[in-house]
Amino acid sequence: MNDLNPHDRILGRGTPPPNGRPVRKDEIELADRGVYVESWLPERRSRRKPILFVHGELGGSWVWERYLHHFAARGWEGHALNLRNHFWSQTADPAMLDIETYTEDVVAAMERLGPGVVAVGHGLGALLVLKAVERAPVSSYVLIAPELPKDLRDPVRPHVVRDIPDAYGREMLGWDTLPEKLVREHRDLTLADVLRIGHLLGQKAFESGRAKRQVLGGVPVDRGALPDVPRLVIGGGLDRYVAEPEVERLAEWLDAAYEPFGAHSHFGLVLGEQSYLQVAETLRGFLEANRL
Repeated sequence: MNDLNPHDRILGRGTPPPNGRPVRKDEIELADRGVYVESWLPERRSRRKPILFVHGELGGSWVWERYLHHFAARGWEGHALNLRNHFWSQTADPAMLDIETYTEDVVAAMERLGPGVVAVGHGLGALLVLKAVERAPVSSYVLIAPELPKDLRDPVRPHVVRDIPDAYGREMLGWDTLPEKLVREHRDLTLADVLRIGHLLGQKAFESGRAKRQVLGGVPVDRGALPDVPRLVIGGGLDRYVAEPEVERLAEWLDAAYEPFGAHSHFGLVLGEQSYLQVAETLRGFLEANRL
């Protein structure tokens, strides 16, 4: 690839790994939904399955920059969805968005990429993947630090749900604080990681409070409607949002392969400059073992 421009430097985009294949970038616009998909592609097409990456709360395709680069340089097409009102997708009123509209965005992207797609989600995005694969065919799915479905979620006090505003920002995730404190709380992230994540989570309240309330109240997943395909669940031992034992329970509920990373935080699983690589390589091993 050519030298990085200033925008790429802000996003933390690096150069291809040694001996990796050349990478080219593209995009998919789902105009009827106002949804933008960022694509990183190997220079030459291969028989590997395309991967759809789905971000979580306050995220965007930027969450997956390192994964996109890692996999495209090794022969996989990577496509990172931006949910409505996130990053490069169309602006929308967050009060009008919910789990259903977000799930429809994921389903639309899956259908565009075809039934062979591998769906990978993080946090809220992992729960959206579960909801989407009830409806759309996939060759495999992977859930990283997933929000739990209703059957596995402990009841939440009603006032906690009521207190969620119609739109919220990074303060809801505890990221409206000093970077040094965040480094202590997320020990697998460097200061540069924390500054980058804080910048891209943004200053404005744009995440759907309705979707958050639905998650806290419990989003039902029909286990009988889920496809019998290879599936992997990944948890982080330092995750402050979804405890690793709860993630393991979900893996058992799904009869899925399970991989815990004891020294990884919620964001470190996908965004840590150093910590992401172990997870990405585990995902690659899973794909290769299942010939995906």
